[in-house]
Amino acid sequence: MICRFLDQEVDPHYDAWEEAGEVPRELWRRMGEAGLLGIDMPEPLGGAGADFAITQLVIEEISRRGFGGLASAYNIHANIVMPYLLHIATPAQQQRWLPAMASGEVIGAIAMTEPGAGSDLAGMKSRARRTESGWRLDGGKIFITNGQVADLVIVCAKTDPEAGARGVSLFLVDTTLPGFSRGQPIKKIGQHASDTAELFFDGIELPEDALLGEEGRGFAYLMQELPRERLGVGAQALGAMQGALALTLEYVRERRAFGQRVGDFQNTRFTLAEVQADIEMGRAYLEKCMAQYRQGEMGPTEAAILKLRLTEMQCATADTCLQLFGGYGYTREYPISRFYLDARVQTIYAGTSEIMKEVVARSLLGKA
Repeated sequence: MICRFLDQEVDPHYDAWEEAGEVPRELWRRMGEAGLLGIDMPEPLGGAGADFAITQLVIEEISRRGFGGLASAYNIHANIVMPYLLHIATPAQQQRWLPAMASGEVIGAIAMTEPGAGSDLAGMKSRARRTESGWRLDGGKIFITNGQVADLVIVCAKTDPEAGARGVSLFLVDTTLPGFSRGQPIKKIGQHASDTAELFFDGIELPEDALLGEEGRGFAYLMQELPRERLGVGAQALGAMQGALALTLEYVRERRAFGQRVGDFQNTRFTLAEVQADIEMGRAYLEKCMAQYRQGEMGPTEAAILKLRLTEMQCATADTCLQLFGGYGYTREYPISRFYLDARVQTIYAGTSEIMKEVVARSLLGKA
């Protein structure tokens, strides 16, 4: 069903969406009608009540098709924002937002990164102050996936600037509220169909129930939900590796050089054998992590290892496969170029490779 949906609703239009810099809102509604949003959400909240692994499968298949921008947009909405609400929100908050997100009427985003605070979340400047009626939010965020189209944004802000990580709280921000604004779409080198925005909060008056979870526990919630986010990024990486390999196998079987198929050269054969080995090893670890997540046993170290290795392998695979296309690989006419460009950000967002190494090192040696 997933493949059929992508064949009919995405494949004929994706190049145009890449040019436009975003996918149309109608696609979100169609995904909702097809039951592709909120797959593992409870049925009373608009979901299908299925296993969370099906959501990862959707991400993987979207990515395998070379729709990297859509994969990122879907991952944020269905695999990150919706689980935050399911795990942290009050029943009233869930009822307000989750059914509309499952139908595609409401698009979600999460806003952590700031111009001066990327991986260093404790350095964020956005501030939420208590008022008589709730909260006043000021600040700005950057590099926010779905930022141009989001109706709901989970915003990280300091509620106690003196408390460090314990002074961070999460807020549900309705983007129709006065004081919310968006900058011009950020032009990226890849994942063009995934709109990316800078967001501004200029004295937004939030009601008391805009607080997500408990005050001061925002950082703990982020750590709690990061394994799920990194599972989605890992599924993207694995899908993209499979898609790049499939394109390359087709090309080297047909392309001839020096009187023989490119696929008959030993270098080609050995190179693609290594790619296949990486894919199989990556899948084994992804499945291990999904089993741990299902049992509530997947921790930050496992998530960091998964994110580090699969995204680095994705970049290496895209580079290796493009090389076998020769000059054609450097043209937009050949889809392998999009796999190459879309891969690069995977080692940056959701925690850079360097941060992932530090997380793993801390589990071995403690803090430096």
